[in-house]
Amino acid sequence: MTKQSFLTLPVFKKGFHIITDEVLKAVGTLPDAGLLHVFILHTSAGLAVNENADQTVRHDMDRSFDELAPENQPFYQHTVEGPDDMPAHIKSLLVGSSVTIPITNGKLNLGTWQGIYLCEFRKNATPRKLVMTVLS
Repeated sequence: MTKQSFLTLPVFKKGFHIITDEVLKAVGTLPDAGLLHVFILHTSAGLAVNENADQTVRHDMDRSFDELAPENQPFYQHTVEGPDDMPAHIKSLLVGSSVTIPITNGKLNLGTWQGIYLCEFRKNATPRKLVMTVLS
């Protein structure tokens, strides 16, 4: 069985945000076993699974990604939407546009300290659209 759900997230500020609860609410009841695939329909934000308890991890991730792809590099050509435009695309390429999580006993089989992240790389972001597909 395949079930697909859609979610438009509200605008989040630049940074790493745990969206596990929002995804689960949009998906509804999970099967006993299967996979949840979550895909983001944007090229300047990404999705990841990482630390869900200590907020300093999210802060450090944001700072580290800013070091990996800083703004205002003289070689950037794609800057029409501002100085964070090209860095956001680079960062989303590094993170990726989807996550796949196993479902076991009707629940996401995440580790104790894991959650689904929206990785928002734009300072003036827009609402982000997700497609969630449950395979069982």
